[in-house]
Amino acid sequence: MLKFTFLGTSSGVPTIRRNVTALAVHVPKGRDWWLVDCGEATQHRLQRTPLSVHDMVGICITHVHGDHSYGLPGLLASASMTGRKRPLILIAPQAVKAWLDSTLLHTELFLTFPLIHVDVAPHQLVHQEPGLIIERHPLSHRSPSVAFRFDVSKTRWHLDGAALKARGLPRGPLWGRLQAGEDVTLDDGSVLRADEFRSEHTERAVAVIGGDNDTPSLLHDACADAQVLVHEATYTEAMLQKVGPGPTHSSVQRVAQFAAARGVPNLVLTHFSARYDNPEGMAELQAEGRQHYGGNLFLASDFDQYELSTDGVLGKLAPPPRQRPAPRTERGDAVQS
Repeated sequence: MLKFTFLGTSSGVPTIRRNVTALAVHVPKGRDWWLVDCGEATQHRLQRTPLSVHDMVGICITHVHGDHSYGLPGLLASASMTGRKRPLILIAPQAVKAWLDSTLLHTELFLTFPLIHVDVAPHQLVHQEPGLIIERHPLSHRSPSVAFRFDVSKTRWHLDGAALKARGLPRGPLWGRLQAGEDVTLDDGSVLRADEFRSEHTERAVAVIGGDNDTPSLLHDACADAQVLVHEATYTEAMLQKVGPGPTHSSVQRVAQFAAARGVPNLVLTHFSARYDNPEGMAELQAEGRQHYGGNLFLASDFDQYELSTDGVLGKLAPPPRQRPAPRTERGDAVQS
């Protein structure tokens, strides 16, 4: 139902193994995907995945800080240079749009596609289309920050095969016509009505992806019936107490305790301080998470892919290929340098 590709999992600054924040969210609609946050060099991370900027529907920015937004101008410029024409939705604070407009003006960057800005401030519902609802939920950070709730649904029609066989209709092309909602007439003149042999089944998934936030409980309403929570866990609780309230980030303990109390079955932690970018540091974070959360727990690394099954279980996928073919234009042609 939903798939996630982590493109950056470090907080503040990149490390050798981790870039700053960016996450691709794949929705069940062809090749479409959304980007949540766009730290510096996100487009370089994309080059090491099968993802194409031409299939990106929109970009959601949680807040103005550079480790969540500095990659925007370069990514948009590259999309233009490879011939993107499809409109792109930018769901972001007004300050991000103002900064981006200034950058476009002063660097003479002209986009080849419409950029549709949606301000995160006025309304909770920021995007809606068939099968997808995106809402924003305010968080607590030294700069205004939000979480995005992705609510996706996919409707399928199921045929009652046993009933059709009982009527003497073996599996074949007529089943396909009934599946599509078309009544069929048999050789004996009898009519099989599609609505008598097919039923509608809707699959639904909800994921909440948080920006920087020192109060996980603010996501209480957002996490109602959510199967996945992706949240920053910059520090251990001991380190958070040491650095004090200034950075306004969360600890593993606080996020884990909230997810456990709220009953969220799948928790993915990300946005780790560079001090933990070693085996001992990650083991310390993992241990703190396990102490306070008994659900399906993951600590994301760059290029990790996760998929949420129809029964609500999040699983880690095999690593994607690290090499891409030559960039394509909107027509699928290779770009000539």
